[in-house]
Amino acid sequence: MPMSAVLQDRPGEGVEITRRLPGQDALLPPAALAFLAGLHRRFEGERQARLAARRARQQAFDAGALPDFRADTAHIRAGDWTVAPAPAALQDRRVEITGPVDPKMVINALNSGANCYMADFEDSTSPTWTNLLTGQQALRAAINGALVFDGGGKRYELRPQAEQAVLIVRPRGWHLDEKHVLVDGERMSASLFDAGLFAFHNARALAGRDRGPYFYLPKLESMEEAALWERALSAIEAELGLPHGQMKATVLIETLPAAFEMDEILFALKDRIAGLNCGRWDYIFSCIKTLRRHRGHVLPERGQVTMTQPFLRAYSELLIRTCHRRGAHAMGGMAAQIPIRDDAEANAAALARVRADKLREVTAGHDGTWVAHPALIPLAREVFDARMPGPNQLRVAREDVHVERDDLLKPVLGTITRAGFENNVEVCVRYLAAWLDGNGCVPIHHLMEDAATAEIARAQLWQWLHFSDDGGEPLSLDDGTPVDFALLERALIGLPSRLGDPRSVPGAARVAEAIGMLDRLTHAEELAEFLTLPAYERID
Repeated sequence: MPMSAVLQDRPGEGVEITRRLPGQDALLPPAALAFLAGLHRRFEGERQARLAARRARQQAFDAGALPDFRADTAHIRAGDWTVAPAPAALQDRRVEITGPVDPKMVINALNSGANCYMADFEDSTSPTWTNLLTGQQALRAAINGALVFDGGGKRYELRPQAEQAVLIVRPRGWHLDEKHVLVDGERMSASLFDAGLFAFHNARALAGRDRGPYFYLPKLESMEEAALWERALSAIEAELGLPHGQMKATVLIETLPAAFEMDEILFALKDRIAGLNCGRWDYIFSCIKTLRRHRGHVLPERGQVTMTQPFLRAYSELLIRTCHRRGAHAMGGMAAQIPIRDDAEANAAALARVRADKLREVTAGHDGTWVAHPALIPLAREVFDARMPGPNQLRVAREDVHVERDDLLKPVLGTITRAGFENNVEVCVRYLAAWLDGNGCVPIHHLMEDAATAEIARAQLWQWLHFSDDGGEPLSLDDGTPVDFALLERALIGLPSRLGDPRSVPGAARVAEAIGMLDRLTHAEELAEFLTLPAYERID
C-alpha cells in the first residue's frame, strides 16, 4: 500500500508521545506525527526482520563461521555498472567535520570552513528527548537562516549560506528505537524518526537550493539493510513530492560484515548513493564483536590497532577501489585529536600524527577525510590540497588492490599493557557517565571520544576477560599479570581516585552508575550488542 494511503487512512491515530517539552508541538504537529506513523507502519516489520537476520548471522560466527564475500551476489560484484553522479554540492568533500547537533555546535560546524558538516544524531549525541528535539530545532533554524546562540557572554551567528559547510545528517542506526514515540503501542525506529522528522521539515527547502537533503547512514551490515534504507527514502520522497533520488546518501562501512558487501550496498542504493566512508572506530569495534568467540582474532590494546595494520589497510584500500570503480566517493576516517593547549610539544606530536594519517589517506586515493575539531581543518585541507588538486580522486582506480577474505581477517600481533587495560576502563566509564548525563561527545586525554571508541574499550575488556576465563590459555599483560576479573575489579575500585577533581569530569554524578554498568556488562556471559542499548533505558 502506498504510504500516502496509510497516512490518509489513519491520520495521527495510534501515536503517543511519552514525554513533553515546551515548544515540541511546533516540531511534532499532527501532520508530522501522521507522517512518522506511516513510516513506522510500512517499514517496522522489515526492520525487525533485518535485525533478526543480524542475530542469526552472529550466531553462526559465534559457532565458528567467518565472514566472507557472498556467493549469491557474485554477479553484482562482477557486473559493469555505476552509481548515479553526485550533485555539485558533494563533488568536493575533502574535509568534513562531525559532531553533535546542539545549537552552538551546529553554528560552529557550519561556519568552520570545512566542506561538509555531518550533524550527528548517532554516536556523538546522547539521545535524550531534549537533545533530539533541540537538535532538530537547531537544524531547522539553521536551514531557515534563523539560528543564533548566546552563551558565555558571546553571540554565535551563521555566516551567509554560500560560506557554510554542506549539511549532511546522520540518523541513528537500524538497531535503535525511539522510546519517546509509540505507534500502535510499539516504539518507533530511531532511524526513521531522525531522518523522517528532518526531511518532513527541511527536505523541500534543501531541495530548492540543490542541497539534498543529504544523509550519512550508519551501522549497516548487509545489502538488504541498505535496500531497506532505499525503500524508506524513496517513500519519504514520494510523500513529500520530491523526485526519486533527490535525497543522497553516504554509507559508513563500519561493520565487518559490511566490508564484504561494499559493491552490494552501492548497488542497493545506486540511484542516490554518493559514496562510502571508512568509519574506522566502529569498524574496529565490529571486528571485535563479530569475532568475539574466535581466539585467533583477539586484538591488542586500542593504541596498537592503527590504520597501518594489514587488516585495516586492506579494508581502506578495498573501499577506495570499490567506490572508484562504481563512480562513488571513498571517504577517509576520523582524526579524533583535539588541540593540547597547555603542552606545545605534545600538541605538535598530535598534529604530526594527524598529518601522517591524512597523508596516508590522500596518497591511497581517498576523496576526503573527517576531523573532530575545527582546529584540524587547515591541516587536513593542506594535506589534501597538496595531493588532490581536483575536487576528488575518482580517476584513481587502484586496480593494484586485490583483497581476499583472509586479508580482511588477518590477525594482529601486539600486547596488552597495564596502561592500555586501565585506559579502556577509564574511557568506557567516563564516556558512559557523560552519555547517561546527556553528553555524547567527550574529550578524554586529548581525544574526542564518542560511542564508537567507548564500544571498543568495552568490547575489548569483555573479550580479554572471557578468553582468560574459558578454560583455555589465559591472556596476560605484557608484564605477565593475568588478565582476569580481579584485575578489572582493582581498576574499577581505583578509578574514582584517578579521575581527580570531580568537577572536571563530565557526568561526574553518574560515574558510580557507569562503573556498575561496566562491571555487569563485562561479567555477562554474552557480549551486549551495543553499550547504548541498556544505557538508553537509563536516560530520560
